[in-house]
This record gives sequence, C-alpha cells and structure tokens, in this order.
Amino acid sequence: MPKVVWKGAVTFGLVYVPISLYPGSRQNELDLDLIDKRDFAPVGYKRVNKRTGEEVPQEDLVKGYEYEEGKYVVLSNEDIRQANVEATQTVEIRAFVDVAQIPAAFFDTPYHMEPGKGGEKAYALLRETLERTGRVGVATVVIRTRQYLAAVIPVGTALVLNTLRYADEIRSSAELALPEKNPKDLGITPKELAMAARLVEDMTEDWAPETYRDTFREDLMARIEKKIRSGETHVVTQASEERAEPPSSSAQVIDLMSMLKQSLDKTKRPDRSDRADSPGRSRSAASPAAVEQRAATKTKRAAGGAAPSRKRA
Repeated sequence: MPKVVWKGAVTFGLVYVPISLYPGSRQNELDLDLIDKRDFAPVGYKRVNKRTGEEVPQEDLVKGYEYEEGKYVVLSNEDIRQANVEATQTVEIRAFVDVAQIPAAFFDTPYHMEPGKGGEKAYALLRETLERTGRVGVATVVIRTRQYLAAVIPVGTALVLNTLRYADEIRSSAELALPEKNPKDLGITPKELAMAARLVEDMTEDWAPETYRDTFREDLMARIEKKIRSGETHVVTQASEERAEPPSSSAQVIDLMSMLKQSLDKTKRPDRSDRADSPGRSRSAASPAAVEQRAATKTKRAAGGAAPSRKRA
C-alpha cells in the first residue's frame, strides 16, 4: 500500500470530512544511473556545500529563504505549518463546476482520498452529490510547502483529488503558427470532412485504458535483456551513421483524399459486429448507411459553423 501523502479534512460550507491522501499514479520510467564510459563506474548525485566542497548529510539540510544576497532566514516544517494552520490542514472547496468546463491542460497529479474514522457518511454524501449533479469541487490545498488548486472528483466509490495548474502556468498558443478555424479558407472540401468523419467513426471504441501499454519501455527492456544474454554489459552502442532523412522543408502537395481512403481501408474490420457484443463494449456496430448519415450531418454542421452541444461527463 502506498504511503500517506497528506492528512487533513475536506470542507465545503459547514461540512467537514476527515481524509487521507494517497498517490493516485506512479511513474514506470526506467531507473537509469549515470555511468562514466571510461571505466563504467557509477556517477552519483551529491549535495555539496558550495563553500567547503564537502557533501552535506541529510540530517543537516534545512530550508532557507534568501532575503539579501548571502543572508538567509531558516524555515522549519513547523514554521511552514504555523504560517497558516487552517490552509495546511484542509482541502477547502471554493466552488462547484461542471468538469467539462476545465480544459485538459489544467489537470496535473491525481491523489486518492480515503475517509478518516467517523467521516464515512460525509465522504459518501459528497461523492454521491457530485456524481448526481455532474459537478466537481474546485478546492485549494497546501501539500508540503506549496498551495495547489485542485479538483475533487467522484470516481466509482472513491473521491479523487486531482491537482490543477494555475492559469498563469498554462502557456498560451497565441504565438504559434496555427491554421485558421474556417475549413473553407484552408481548402478543406466537404468530401474530405465527410471522409475524415467516417474514419473517426470507424476507429471509435469504448475507452479501455488497460489495452494500452508503454511499448517503448517494453522494447527498451527487451533490448537491455538481449545485451545481458549476449554479454554486452560493458559495450557502448554507437549512433548509426545511416539515419532516415527528415521530411523535406519544401513539402510536396498531399493528396488528402487518397490518404483518408487508405486509412479507411486499413481500419475496415469484418468482425466489427462481433466485437460490439464482446465484454466491455456497449456500442453497437454502425451500419454503412448510418455512418454516411452521421458524416453528412457533421459536414453540414461544420459548413454552417454550428458546433454540436457538449454532453456533461
């Protein structure tokens, strides 16, 4: 079981729910050490005193704020806690919003929330209310030495606290060279829109996250195991001189229709109707006529500038 990250309470109005936070995600990155290729000795990370050049033991490390050059105020964990006791002990829900209104770029790190003793009823009340209203709680919480914006979200029988980025942490795309919104100005034809819509329909499936894997990590591990079996434990693989040439900057004209047709041919699945009845798949296979009708409808909407209504999550 993961370690408790934070203990405190969720508050909204006068409701108080004691909870504990547990990590809701983990990184599966390879733990690679730095190696000196001359003798294959590990290169370590050291906390070095900039004056003496000596390594500083963990027990001698403290936090300091530089108020003038070379002058510091030392802050202990107790100093940080006492700065605002309430803020460091509560997840204060400030408002409730529709989750669809929060852009994906704002979501950062998830944490599982577990109710404390005696808080089960209030925890369930908050969870069920959020579920039935289709809302999430927007809250503030201090974890360690930083105050976070966060969303309290019902997920199954659990409440998840997902930290959010502040608005000034999101970089604007205004400076990027992006294509205009009107497809007609870009030379996109109604046929291309309809074909693309058909491709999206054909590739649409129920969300099944367990079917996706980190294939890059798996391939890299397979390469590591192959090197171990062949005894290549102290051999540095040199970069290949022959590499694929990057696409030319003077790009050729792309036959969009041809590419869409090829993509549709590759995604045609004869057993699509069988898959619709398989476990975990609730969508029924769409008939060609239905697909054509939906594609035509979407094309009309796109041409007329009307956007489909957004369903609440």
